Parts: sequence; C-alpha cells; structure tokens
Amino acid sequence: MAPLETGKKRVVVVGGGLAGALAAKSLQSDADVVLIDPKEYFEITWAGMRAKVEPSVANRMVMKHSDYFTNGRLAMSSAVGVTETEVLTADGESIPYDYLVIATGHNDSFPKTKTERLEQYQAEYNKIESADSVLIIGGGPSGVELAGELAVDFPGKKVTLVHSRQRLLDFVGPKASKKALDWLTSRKVEVILGQSVDLKSHTDGDKMFKTSTGETIVADIHFFCIGRPLGTSWIKNSVFEEALDAQGRVMVDEHLRVKGHKNVFAIGDITDIPEMKQGYLAQNHAVLLAKNVKLLMDGGKESKLRKYKAGSDMAIISLGRKEALAQFPFATLIGCC
Repeated sequence: MAPLETGKKRVVVVGGGLAGALAAKSLQSDADVVLIDPKEYFEITWAGMRAKVEPSVANRMVMKHSDYFTNGRLAMSSAVGVTETEVLTADGESIPYDYLVIATGHNDSFPKTKTERLEQYQAEYNKIESADSVLIIGGGPSGVELAGELAVDFPGKKVTLVHSRQRLLDFVGPKASKKALDWLTSRKVEVILGQSVDLKSHTDGDKMFKTSTGETIVADIHFFCIGRPLGTSWIKNSVFEEALDAQGRVMVDEHLRVKGHKNVFAIGDITDIPEMKQGYLAQNHAVLLAKNVKLLMDGGKESKLRKYKAGSDMAIISLGRKEALAQFPFATLIGCC
C-alpha cells in the first residue's frame, strides 16, 4: 500500500486495546494513522467481569474503533511480521510506517464484531444464571473479581476458586492478598490455594473436576482465569527480536522507544517497565507516547522528549458492585468505591 499523499507522516499502531486505541485516537489529527487490529472494537477491560453478571454493562464498555477513530484507517487483521519500514498482516498486506507503535498486549481469542462480543457476554450470563455451582480457575485479578461479582449478584450459588499459588493476587503485597481472601470467604466463596485443576483430561459437560492433589470439585460450569501469554510472538524472528527479554517483553528506553530504534515505540502490558500492569498505566503510556511522536514529527529535538516514570505499586481490584480492594504505597484498604 502506498503512503497517503497528505504530506503527513505515517504512524502505524499495532493493537487496538486500551493503550493502542488511545494512541491512535490521540495521533489521528497529526498524522496518517493506521490502526491494525483483528477486531472492530476495543473494550474497557476492567469492566469485563461485571459484564458477565450484568450484560447491559457490555453495551457501555465495548466500543467500535470507528466511534472514536474517525480520521484514520482501521486494518482489521493481525500483524504477523515487521521490518524496519513496514508491518506485514495476516491478510498479506504490507503497511509502511514512519513511526511504529507496538501495543499488542496479550494474546486473546475474541470475536471480530461488537455484536458477536455482546452476544458472548449474554451467553456467559445465561450460563451463570442457570448454574447452581461455579468453578473459577485462577486467583489473579480476573479470578478474584469474577468471584466477587458472583458472590454479590448470585449469593445463592456455590462458588469455588482454585489458585495454584499460596496466596491470591500474588502480584500485590501479602496484606492485600489476605484482605481479598477474607472478603471472599466471608461471602461463602470456597478458596483452594496451592492446587491446580487439570483441564486437559476434562471433557465438555463433565461436572467433575480433579485438582493436582486429587481433590474432586463438582461444578455446573467453570471459568478459566489464568494469565494469557504476551502478544509479542509476531515480533520474534524480526528486526526487533533482540529487543525482547527472556519473558517476551519488549525492552523500552525512558521515552518508551524500543531499544535500538528511534522511530519505534512500545506501550502497555508488553513493555519491560518494572511496574504493575494496570489499565491506568497503559493510558499513561499512550498519552506520553503521543506527545513524543508529535514532537519528533514536528522536528523537535530528542532532548525535549518526555521521560516515562514507572508507576507506583498501586492496584485496585473490584469486589462486586460497590466495593474494591486498593493497595497504595503506604496503605491497603477495602471499602466502597
């Protein structure tokens, strides 16, 4: 595809999650922006667990890219390769760039259209509503938040949460983990720590689940809330392969540029920035990224580039409709939000 004849620089944003969507929105008036994403929408991820128990929420949290990205082009495909000058898509297109923004987050398998995504949330709600017992596999943020939503909205259902680690939410401090555990158990959620569930030998429709210690759990339905792999596999075997660390994260400098490349940036969960991976931090990445790209496009000096400061150890985990667990640098609280 030839560059657009507008005199503007071409910015390609790969990934339409929170960080990528905000970056594309922020740059669309200053550059020819192409957003590469396999879906026609983005969603506010921290409301996802609430949408499972209250499907009407999904109408507000799932938004078509075209609703906010009105002055650029959406390439509905996945990036499968990249060179120093262009991004290659699964549809066989080569999209050239002057500046590249990598914001591919985690590997997810979501429907392509907003309608299909809303139908998926409705189907999950129907499944929950008709079940008497629910098994949640994974005690990270998603698992704990889903357990909290179920405990509040469906207090009569038997909810069991199994986590392979010795404490819930092990990315936060022990005090926050204990508060989350106490909150869930006080609402009759059964929490099993230090065990995993073998789903490889489990067949669809079977209500019997075996843990790694041989314990049997009976549940009508289950939700798999284990962390997803980073969305950086498409970068491997490319010119940016050396910028990946041992965990597959993209190494960036203080300006959020991919190390070794002056016109390529990475933002969101894929970066190696030592901070908690939270939505508000991904937004901070996108805001700073947009300012730096605009500066470079305007011919500004590199010495004027803004520097990113890693976020503090602050985390907020929702617990049902009205409460949340908040870890701040100097305090850990549970209360109404």
